[in-house]
Amino acid sequence: MTTVMNGVASAVQWAAQMLYSWVLVFLLIGMGIYLTIYMRGVQIRHFPNMIRALKGARSIKGQEVSSFQAFAVGLGTRIGIGNIGGVALALIMGGPGAIFWMWIVAAVGMATSFVECVLAQIFKSEVEPGIYRGGPAYYISRALGWKRVAAVSACISVVASGLAVPMVQVNTVASTLGANHGVPTWVTMLIFLVLLAPVILGGMYSVARASEYLTPIMAGVYILVTIAVLALNPAAAAAAFGWIITAAFGPTQVAGGVTGGLFIALVNGARRGLFSNEAGLGTTPNNAGAATVAHPVQQGLVQSLGVFIDTIVVCTATALLILVSGAYHPAMPTQAAGSLTAQAVTSSLGSWMALPMSLMIFVFGYTSAYGAYSHGQVALDHLSRRPTVTLVYRAAAVLAASAGAIVNLPVAWALSDLLLGLGAIINLVAIVVLVRWVRLVLQDWESLKRRGKPLVFNANRYPELRELTQEGVWNGELR
Repeated sequence: MTTVMNGVASAVQWAAQMLYSWVLVFLLIGMGIYLTIYMRGVQIRHFPNMIRALKGARSIKGQEVSSFQAFAVGLGTRIGIGNIGGVALALIMGGPGAIFWMWIVAAVGMATSFVECVLAQIFKSEVEPGIYRGGPAYYISRALGWKRVAAVSACISVVASGLAVPMVQVNTVASTLGANHGVPTWVTMLIFLVLLAPVILGGMYSVARASEYLTPIMAGVYILVTIAVLALNPAAAAAAFGWIITAAFGPTQVAGGVTGGLFIALVNGARRGLFSNEAGLGTTPNNAGAATVAHPVQQGLVQSLGVFIDTIVVCTATALLILVSGAYHPAMPTQAAGSLTAQAVTSSLGSWMALPMSLMIFVFGYTSAYGAYSHGQVALDHLSRRPTVTLVYRAAAVLAASAGAIVNLPVAWALSDLLLGLGAIINLVAIVVLVRWVRLVLQDWESLKRRGKPLVFNANRYPELRELTQEGVWNGELR
């Protein structure tokens, strides 16, 4: 039996590795390029409008989720352990040039995120007065009529996003606190149990409120740390930028002393970038569809900006911290990735930064854990709105995430990666079929803006689209 289980574990891990390294990387990049062209470079043309959309995204009332809150939940999920250990791993596996390809992936991924989040808004459902749910399961079911496919997509999110991903985040935090400060894993488990319970048991609104302030503050602190390191080492900072550019196209040493070139840098940078910013995976639209906005494009713009902040700002900050500090060297082992960023900060600013860095890692893991849960909750709401089912799921999410501190489940993690990858493929197929509606809605927004009209969407102007949306959701009022 043990031999059989080991064989199954190896097969699952191999399948997940192949799917992520060779299929999804190029599929998502290709999709990003196609959508950038089809949407006429929306992420470039409307970048200033993304900033403006974010400024006006906070106004909301009651238990509704604001545009900014949905943005913060998505950003909190993106800016997690992957922005620290994931970037370090990209450097080790692909060399500094991998960071350049992370930038390119983010640039085209902004278009993908815009499209999937606008779709989540267009085809969202009003589950209670003023309370909305949207995401892949919703637009697959409502706009395409693929009920069974939508159910499969929802089940994947319920298990992988809502239960497995939070366990991974908490496990990484527990390992970091144990290795750096001697904190027992059971103590970390209890801390997360106490902190996650009120947020997750409170539902989507509690998650949104927690993210609204915590995510921007911690991201801002992290950027300030980076600025301090770069200000103290201006020459090294300039050299680091040059190293990133030149290594993207030339040979460089990577993990194990292997000499890699453009392809190695591209694959590793693309892989880490794609699964840091989540563009195209179908996760962030679950939060985007819950927001109350006047026009679907509003949420598409702010969520697209989230990709920029995650990769171009935060991931770049991590890379520069590491390169400027001198902690990175070619051919270093992959096992060093987990502690490389903290080592870079302490070597640049002093050992006193060890505790603040661990605290930042803790908060990043915390926001990612409850943010990932929210993806699963939205998907569950598509399958069932029974209060008992919802309560049991929330309790299971709290227990599973907290238990992540004390258990080691590599097979379960590989299985969740595999499920999320398959869910991404389903999402990308839906995007290709439905993207014409996004272009129509964007043209509507651009027309209103050009004429100086209120940026409020009314589906009644487009009878063919109106038949696919929920009645009353887009009738020219704030939604």
